Amino acid sequence: MCLLLPMKILSLTFDRIANGEPSNILLAESVLEFFRSSGTSGGQPKLTPVTAETLKLLPILLPYFNCLKLISGVKFQLVLKLKHIWHFGNLDQAVKSLEFQFAKEETETPCGLKARAATTSIPIEAIFCSDTNQSMYCQLLAGLIQPDEVVMVGSQFATALLRAIKFLEDYWKELCSNIRSGQISDCITDSGCKNAASSIMKPNPQLADSIHKICSCESSEGIIKKLWPNAKFIRAITTGVMSQYVETLEFYSGGLPLVSNTYVCSEAFCRINLEPLSGPSYVSYTFLPTTAYFECLPVNNNSLSLSQEVQFNYASQHEPVEKKSNNENIEPIDLVHVKLGQYYELLVTSYAGLYR
Repeated sequence: MCLLLPMKILSLTFDRIANGEPSNILLAESVLEFFRSSGTSGGQPKLTPVTAETLKLLPILLPYFNCLKLISGVKFQLVLKLKHIWHFGNLDQAVKSLEFQFAKEETETPCGLKARAATTSIPIEAIFCSDTNQSMYCQLLAGLIQPDEVVMVGSQFATALLRAIKFLEDYWKELCSNIRSGQISDCITDSGCKNAASSIMKPNPQLADSIHKICSCESSEGIIKKLWPNAKFIRAITTGVMSQYVETLEFYSGGLPLVSNTYVCSEAFCRINLEPLSGPSYVSYTFLPTTAYFECLPVNNNSLSLSQEVQFNYASQHEPVEKKSNNENIEPIDLVHVKLGQYYELLVTSYAGLYR
């Protein structure tokens, strides 16, 4: 039986490796680089060691992050593709997605190994801009000047999308001015952002007037659907700790369905949503059993308060929930042995041999 360690202890060990101690203080394999997490769980990004075995999985796992593109030979990807065609039609015909992404540039740890985000997006110049305001400005501008081509609006997490809407509420007049003149504001000083935005800009007074009319309304209710009329859905993780933002997203959405299509953690790509039109409170995910080894720790149903039951229904809990008994040693069980109606906490063992 393995000792389950809290992430705080593991993170300290990861930091020791990043600072130059040998990988074998924790792992049998050598650490080749580190992935930097989003920081959603604890508020600060964490380092996750990457081994050769982990890198072998990337060609299989990365296609899941964009379920609108068919990667031939990937069975689960095909299932997701067919599901989206069934619900939204074929979205591959000369259309675009507006997805807000922010990532720090690749850095080097004290021991010389690289640390980077696990996924990135384009335009690369805007994504990796060190000034988040300039990055947000250019990403919004790119979406606003192509309103009829956008079929999906989203971000990895609901919070990032709401930050984009708040930014739009604060800066829509300046954005309209740029679109009207075809010139980028002087506040955009990052050369990468400026070059990327300038390459797609041209004067469009009619579009600027349309955006001005929408954004000058007293209320921003439904603003996403108004600005991007051909959008079919909003894609963002809205379960777990992100469930608190569902009501606000629905206010801005204009009736567009909220699609929470994945369940991931730093260690593995865990599950996918095969029923994308399920409301956030009814979302269920299907395990991808080849991406990691999954086990479940039973939780004492009777110890759950109503609020904790709601959090479990959203696949989240902010505080550790009592296991079967404080005096009872609970062993994890395989997926095939889980019981309907029983609550569990997920235990993930990655291909690098790390478990949480």
